[in-house]
Amino acid sequence: MSDIEGRGFGHRGTATAVVNESYSFACMRCGHGWEQSYEIEHYTDGDGHECVRYVADGRLVPSPLSRPNCQNCDGHVVRIMRAGRVSSAQSHLHRHEDHRHEPPPGEEAADRAQEVHGDHHWHLSDLLHPFHRKAG
Repeated sequence: MSDIEGRGFGHRGTATAVVNESYSFACMRCGHGWEQSYEIEHYTDGDGHECVRYVADGRLVPSPLSRPNCQNCDGHVVRIMRAGRVSSAQSHLHRHEDHRHEPPPGEEAADRAQEVHGDHHWHLSDLLHPFHRKAG
């Protein structure tokens, strides 16, 4: 079976089967995480070979399993995980952020805003922390 993205074969209405799959991705270079759903169209080409096309957001795209690129830094070292891993990690991080202590009441509003909403560079370890296995 081959992936024919970008080759311009036929029109999209000729699929014999369509499967929906979703994946989570994490860039090992910059730590960016995202999720994407795909329609995987199976069909037989003019020579009788089985082929697939990946469609995301209505556009033909390369197979996410071949060589994904980071949407943030265009890096090529990307971890592919089952769907829901990134959103689960992000919700864990947001809950952690919500439990931060409030600054003392005497501080300026700008200082409080910087402390609560300050620039934070997310690292890959921040994103994947909820999934680390405990030893033993």
